[in-house]
Amino acid sequence: GKSGRAFGQMAGLMMTLKSLPSCYNKDLQEGWEPMLDSVQTVSDSLGIANGVIATLKVRPERMEAALDKTMLATDVAEWLVRKGCPFREAHHISGRVVAQSEKLEVSMDKLTLEQLQAIDSRFTADIAEAFEYETSVEAKTSKGGTSRSSVLEQIQVLRAMLD
Repeated sequence: GKSGRAFGQMAGLMMTLKSLPSCYNKDLQEGWEPMLDSVQTVSDSLGIANGVIATLKVRPERMEAALDKTMLATDVAEWLVRKGCPFREAHHISGRVVAQSEKLEVSMDKLTLEQLQAIDSRFTADIAEAFEYETSVEAKTSKGGTSRSSVLEQIQVLRAMLD
């Protein structure tokens, strides 16, 4: 979309500047059009974002209804990694869990421990923690993560930037 256009213009400008001798600047005229277009694109995008945010209605009940346990497939893989499974293998196993739940037309968290162990013997009863949305959100504690502490930290950083 718009970001691809802006990055493309930036790349073109950088190529023009890279090949300029230090004492010649007539080619710099070529940089004005993409630069001004990028400024206009960013300005328009910010206006649109402002309108979206100003009219946004958060409906938690709809958000919750849209949740699907297959969103937690990566959490299943991460759970397996914590149990010592290499990620590449864990990713494959997690995919098999999703496929099995789709085949049986049940949510991943409704698969029995026996069904999970038929996929991989490393599954134990505590796999249930990987099927909790709140656990998934709180597990992402790195910078920019989704955990409550990470989000509060991001808010503080943004507020400091605005001050």
